[in-house]
Amino acid sequence: MLCDGIAVARLLNATMVLPKFEVAAYWNESSGFADVFDVDHFIEQTRGYVEVVKDMPEEISLKEPFKVDCRKQKGHFDYVETVLPALLQHRYISLTPAMSQRKDRYPSHAKACYCQGCYNALKLNKKVEAKAMELLQAIPKPFLSLHLRFEPDMVAYSRCEYSALSSKSLDAIEAARGEDRNVLVGDAAHLWRNRGKCPLTPSETAFILQALGIPTETNIYLAAGDGLMELDGFTSIYKNMYTKSSLLTHEDFERMHGNTKAALDYYVSVNSDAYVTTFFGNMDKMVTAMRTMQGLQKTLVLSRRAFANYTAAGLAGDQLAKAMWDAHREDYIMGRGLALPEHCFCEFKL
Repeated sequence: MLCDGIAVARLLNATMVLPKFEVAAYWNESSGFADVFDVDHFIEQTRGYVEVVKDMPEEISLKEPFKVDCRKQKGHFDYVETVLPALLQHRYISLTPAMSQRKDRYPSHAKACYCQGCYNALKLNKKVEAKAMELLQAIPKPFLSLHLRFEPDMVAYSRCEYSALSSKSLDAIEAARGEDRNVLVGDAAHLWRNRGKCPLTPSETAFILQALGIPTETNIYLAAGDGLMELDGFTSIYKNMYTKSSLLTHEDFERMHGNTKAALDYYVSVNSDAYVTTFFGNMDKMVTAMRTMQGLQKTLVLSRRAFANYTAAGLAGDQLAKAMWDAHREDYIMGRGLALPEHCFCEFKL
């Protein structure tokens, strides 16, 4: 959303207030942009694209911003037509960008701004970068960075049913579910899973990695948040696993905010020998994009859809392993981001 915000500010010719993180729902914390990123570098690198200020003038900041939520906008729509009238009327708005808006539909000047903001302006501050480098150096080389997502809130949000989990995991999922996230059943559940909407379990992830020929003695850095469930299903097969908590001192790890931990995972993943993810969320989009920009080819997004479809068809064991190899073969050999595509909009200059 930050990158979208930079592009939209350019489209609207608006001044952007230094972003604030809103992560209490995930990590119960309130760390700010400056706790992770180099503020002065961000402002300097966006100069000439978008004006960024650290704080609003007092006469404006005394009132709450007018909230503009574009998340439900479908298909192709125009930010200028949709948002500019509210900005002109209220002068100070809080924007939630549209999740479905394709970046290649932005005008060239907004595309260039988007890329400048995402890939040049965002830099870890010196303290976090030093800790990230320390973490990277502590991992045995070569290594694969794995972004594994199987936390209670994520599984609850997916509305998928997992019958083979431990009672502890099932209780954690139920506690995170809430009233409006009931488990899908019947045909709806079948269609949802076959669309690839259900997170891979750690044991399923280990099975796919083995199917892809990744040796079980591979050094693996686990880029994951707190509360990961059923991890034994992975570590019973891939035993050379390293985490932030195992490599950092207890004091360092305990005093870190969730945003800082995510920043360390991002840095290590960008600089890993290979990167594999079971999900394609915001961090994965940033990591794969940065690895593409840097020409790092060994990047792979595991296909939840293929795994669901083949298991629904009754495949198991060697047959399922071969099917998963075939499903990933082109991506596994070529890698996502072999090179920048021709006319990549991130190469546009103002």
